[in-house]
Amino acid sequence: MSVAELKERHMAATETVNSLRDRLRQQRLLLLDTDVAGYARSQGKTPVTFGPTDLVCCRTLQGHTGKVHSLDWTPERNRIVSASQDGRLIVWNALTSQKTHAIKLPCAWVMTCAFSPNGQSVACGGLDSMCSIFNLNTQTDNDGSMPVSRMLSGHKGYVSSCQYVPDEDTHLITASGDHTCVLWDITTGLRTSVFGGEFQSGHTSDVVSVSINGSNSRMFVSGSCDSTARLWDTRVASRAVRTFHGHEGDVNTVKFFPDGNRFGTGSDDGTCRLFDIRTGHQLQVYNQPHGDNEAPHVTSIAFSISGRLLFAGYTNGDCYVWDTLLAQVVLDLGSLQNSHDGRISCLGLSADGSALCTGSWDTNLKTTSVDK
Repeated sequence: MSVAELKERHMAATETVNSLRDRLRQQRLLLLDTDVAGYARSQGKTPVTFGPTDLVCCRTLQGHTGKVHSLDWTPERNRIVSASQDGRLIVWNALTSQKTHAIKLPCAWVMTCAFSPNGQSVACGGLDSMCSIFNLNTQTDNDGSMPVSRMLSGHKGYVSSCQYVPDEDTHLITASGDHTCVLWDITTGLRTSVFGGEFQSGHTSDVVSVSINGSNSRMFVSGSCDSTARLWDTRVASRAVRTFHGHEGDVNTVKFFPDGNRFGTGSDDGTCRLFDIRTGHQLQVYNQPHGDNEAPHVTSIAFSISGRLLFAGYTNGDCYVWDTLLAQVVLDLGSLQNSHDGRISCLGLSADGSALCTGSWDTNLKTTSVDK
């Protein structure tokens, strides 16, 4: 059999597989007779309500001179790290608003940052295609520079997102513009596994977000500019466990639901969505109508500890608080006094769920108490 005939058979087989996948997807959709909100209403559920002191902006963290792109909390809740277009990482005391570290980065174009589980190190990545690790116990130079304790090099595109494996200070996962995610061994600086790339089940465009399952750290989900989210098992890098469709734009942010069985997404199409990792079904769409105007893009999301609330940041400065059961916006933090003046670029909830931190293109971060 000639090479041309083999290629033709391969193309025909691929078309058949894709056709069967589409038919299976359509059959699954036909079996979905309701969504989460429809079922919740049928059970008489009512929306979450807020009193005047339930969500209050506590502190404004000022110190960056450029757009804030990323933030992360320490597990003990009292510190925040932020990454900015000004080329610095700043570690904040969330209780006092004081800066404990201001690290000048080798590459100013930083896009992501993360705390290690023990809170002693921070990781960051950006347009230099590397993930840099800094030990916070190391002294900084007079100009604010701190020696890099480990450089993770191997991506062929920008590093868009990074997250430490929960309860492991020696492993983290990065996402990149080279269409892959990588699991790293920080001790050796080597790649343990590469997810995607040459494998057909991988993403077909830039991967821009990752979230590791807190209930099962072997599982993580990635979001991409190919409009999909994909579920991965770190033990099987050769193929994605599931691919989740539904969005009509870049999937900018992904975050696991507290129970680990579901995850949320936010997209350039202006919607957030909730998916079930066991069935592959889309459970709910969170979409606020904007009339004839183009819907603002969703940049970042986070769930409350109970999972009842979904916090979503948008490019127009809105920060909606969604009731996940009823798919209703119960509050817009962007409309409150002392809110941000620009795009909400990142947000995150403290480990105990008592505080929300938002970062913005207005160069500031704000912490808000959460009593729900």
